[in-house]
Amino acid sequence: MQLRRATTAGAFLLTLTLLTTLTEAHNITRLLAKHPEFSTFNHYLTLTHLAADINDRTTITVCAVDNSAMSALLSKHLSIYSIKNILSLHVLLDYFGAKKLHQITNGTALAATMFQATGSAAGSSGFVNITDLKGGKVGFSPEDNDGNFPSHFVKSVEEVPYNISIIQISTLLPNQAAEAPTPAPAELNITGIMSAHGCKIFADTLLATSDAFKTYEDNLNGGLTVFCPMDDAFKAFLPKFKNLTVAGKAALLEYHGIPVYQSMSMLKSNNGLMNTLATDGASKFDFTVQNDGQQVTLRTKLVTARITGTLIDEQPVAIYTIDKVLQPKELFKGALTPAPAPAPEKPAHAPKKAKHAPSPVAEQEADSPAASPDEDPADQTADDSNGAVRVGRLGFGGFVFTSVWLVFSLL
Repeated sequence: MQLRRATTAGAFLLTLTLLTTLTEAHNITRLLAKHPEFSTFNHYLTLTHLAADINDRTTITVCAVDNSAMSALLSKHLSIYSIKNILSLHVLLDYFGAKKLHQITNGTALAATMFQATGSAAGSSGFVNITDLKGGKVGFSPEDNDGNFPSHFVKSVEEVPYNISIIQISTLLPNQAAEAPTPAPAELNITGIMSAHGCKIFADTLLATSDAFKTYEDNLNGGLTVFCPMDDAFKAFLPKFKNLTVAGKAALLEYHGIPVYQSMSMLKSNNGLMNTLATDGASKFDFTVQNDGQQVTLRTKLVTARITGTLIDEQPVAIYTIDKVLQPKELFKGALTPAPAPAPEKPAHAPKKAKHAPSPVAEQEADSPAASPDEDPADQTADDSNGAVRVGRLGFGGFVFTSVWLVFSLL
């Protein structure tokens, strides 16, 4: 009896631990909202969409500066894109609480930043040097500091141990690479970016289709997200593409873009139907965005594609690579309803019944579209996995119900 009670208590504690873990997701804007001296810094984290990227991380340190330090930055009249680069230099991809800052191994550490992770930083210019100085001070500087530390640790603002730490530093870190002028969206060569990163066939096809290319260019300033199929995928699709009408070719290319900016964290949180550049009144041309953990998929009635990489993610433009060509039902309706098989001719004499005749269920499974050898094996696997029971798909409420049931079953 005592053993059973101990087991029940252990299961209950495990449930509470798991529930606590699920509810510890941080929100940088809410944490900083409690401290009005950082209101300008907080505002620009939201404006540059860095806040969403920070919330998507599980181990992170934000080096915040007060309103006066932000006023000095804004007086330079930099573009919003350069401001984003500068602030991303102050987001460390590791946890540094006040205690850890004074207990750095060998007294110094080199921390990677979100600016380094974007790929915009030349070489290692996106790293920050943190050094425990004499007299209890902690200095911060760009990697190449020549022994100078322009900024110092002031205080700890908020700490959720090993999850997120918000610390105040005395001033923004200088960094020429971060402050360098960033091309305006209209100056971006999106086809050049795609061509240089494994999507050359899609980019060349887009350039050759003037109507579709103009639609992409017209949306650069207002917001644009592109899902470009990798070369192997688009090359395999070319025979189908060539059979489309001129209007159909333009629509398919426009189907791979959406007229709003969507960062990866936004895609993960905005699951559901999404309109595309090809959407026009009755012609829906939409697809479903769905994520399973860190994996984001795009689903049409005919195919499921996975996002495999990020080529650029700088508001208002984001370009992602996908592993399949998206096929809208508006262009490939025939693939949704295969033609019925012709009725068999009536035999002159009915054959004798076999001893082990296949059951009607087995015949139905054999004739089902899912068993068709023409279907993409990857799609079959995706469909099968989507039918399986997953804890992630149960949602938070389902998880709570399952956990409580487990506890009471042990009573």
